[in-house]
Amino acid sequence: EEKMMNAAIQTNIARLQIMKAKVLAALRKGENYELKTELNSEYKERRKEAVRRVIANMTVGKDVSGLFTDVLKNMHTEDLEIKKLIYLYLINYAKTQPDLVILAINTFVKDAEDSNPLIRALAIRTMGCLQVQEVVDYLSDPLRKCLGDSNPYVRKTAVMCVAKVFELNQAAAEENGFVERVREALADSNTMVVANAVSALREMSERAEGIWRLEARTVGRLLTAVNESVEWGQIAILEALSEYRPADEKEAENICERVLPRLQHANGSVVLTTVRLLLQYEQYVRRADLLAQFAKKMVPPLVTLLASEPEIQYVALRNINVILQRRPRLLSKEIRVFFCKYNDPIYVKFEKIEVLVRICSERNSEPLLAELKEYAKEVDVDFVRCAVTAIGRLAARYEAAATQALQVLTELLQMRIDYVVQIAAEVLGNVLRYYPGRFGESVTVLCEHAEYINEPAARAAFLWAIGEYPEHVTNAQSMLDNQLDSFLEEEDARVQLALISATVKYFLKQPQRAQQLVVRALQTATEKCANPDVRDRAYIYWRLLSADPAAARSVVLAEKSPPLPLSSDLPAPLLEELVAELGNVSSVLQTPASRFVYTKSERPGIPRDAALHPWFDDESSKQLGTDNTGAGDTAAITDGEPELLISF
Repeated sequence: EEKMMNAAIQTNIARLQIMKAKVLAALRKGENYELKTELNSEYKERRKEAVRRVIANMTVGKDVSGLFTDVLKNMHTEDLEIKKLIYLYLINYAKTQPDLVILAINTFVKDAEDSNPLIRALAIRTMGCLQVQEVVDYLSDPLRKCLGDSNPYVRKTAVMCVAKVFELNQAAAEENGFVERVREALADSNTMVVANAVSALREMSERAEGIWRLEARTVGRLLTAVNESVEWGQIAILEALSEYRPADEKEAENICERVLPRLQHANGSVVLTTVRLLLQYEQYVRRADLLAQFAKKMVPPLVTLLASEPEIQYVALRNINVILQRRPRLLSKEIRVFFCKYNDPIYVKFEKIEVLVRICSERNSEPLLAELKEYAKEVDVDFVRCAVTAIGRLAARYEAAATQALQVLTELLQMRIDYVVQIAAEVLGNVLRYYPGRFGESVTVLCEHAEYINEPAARAAFLWAIGEYPEHVTNAQSMLDNQLDSFLEEEDARVQLALISATVKYFLKQPQRAQQLVVRALQTATEKCANPDVRDRAYIYWRLLSADPAAARSVVLAEKSPPLPLSSDLPAPLLEELVAELGNVSSVLQTPASRFVYTKSERPGIPRDAALHPWFDDESSKQLGTDNTGAGDTAAITDGEPELLISF
């Protein structure tokens, strides 16, 4: 009976789903039918409202391609709003309805000769965005006329249309002389046209070599145009200039001085692109006084970016991080500007701390350590970890700051807040490694708070400190003995390895006291421990101690060079590439654009010039999942426009 009831329930559910699908289909059909009727209405306002509804449905993802012919009928209108909406509809469905798009060609050609420059520009822009091969033949004459139009708005739109045609059919763009006309547009009297010509030529140059190379005679025109262009035009021109190689030092100095006023622009992207140009030109300018002047003028605009919204601050901080790796002392006098505010988002706080560590020096380490100590009292565990880790990085980097940093860590331990104690103990152990034989008195404070240390990383650091400085621990034997009681219950191998090493070190330094302790530790590790790494370490120690205690002492207690300070510096080749892309997404991700922007014909994730990148190897390729199977199989990928293969 239960099986029969379940079968009946499943049948009823299936029927309900079918009925629901039919009702939804009927509703959709009814809506499209209503729109079709409205689009063919004799009243202009009803047709206009119907076009708006069609675009609204298209925007939210509904399929309104069935209304293609009805929408086309409304193209013959003088109403600019309706014309814009219909053109938007055509661009959206051109690839799925290429045959029907041809029906609209006559209207496009007619609009390209309209007396209203807005309509002429709209028509030529839409024809370029249709991306239908058949349209190119019909586009040639209108585009040629618009490139020589008397109105600069039409000319600037036509220039960008050439780039679209070039993408669709390179041969047609060159045969019709469109590319040459764009080169000539660099001498146009209107700065908007010049800026768009630069953008179009740079875009075409990415698709084919030899299309355009900035020459000295053109640089002067661009420098004149950059002062009068809109912000995005300025960015295009500045990017082109940053890729230019000056003929001599004098030309480089002239270009830098001409673009310096762009640092005062309100748009952050213009500021960062100008900074990029100045950093790129440092290799051509040899005068120290000029370089110092450029650096001085870069500081105020970079600081001003931190007064923007949190998202802009984050982008600015990521770019500043790259800039500081090129010019470490650029913002050394502005340390207080980067102090975290109580209402900063956590991602901004992380980046500010990273910048603070970079710009810190021995002169200003004291106020920064005091500030980081306050951050360590926050309730956000991740933020506290970031702040305390920064204290350790400063201590490792500057010996003069080590004493104060250890004092701060000691005070944090005395707060006895659980998560603060764990992080501070771990960092304190790392700092002691950087200065072997010094600051042993800090171990005494660490031992006073042993009962609060319970996380594996912190316990491993604590045990290492006991083994390294047993003379500063009055009850080292009892502490190690207590730790051995729970040795087999310990799940983390780091703690077990640290305990064995600490016990052996203690025995070698004080053999009379620790003989029974070391035997117990090694027996437990070799006979009862299931972890092979721990067993192997214990066997090595035991055989060393049994064969030659002097050799064991020379191996275990050998002087070790301090580890290299923790650093997040980028490799030099990667840094130079990111400086050349400053202000772009790649500088925020701190990953070259070639790693995540590529055409469909290229192997996903592999840089175009992977052989030139020493930091990119086969292991990196495997981590990116770019083997020749599954989703990474390039055999199934066809040629096409570039894709951005990254998740945000």
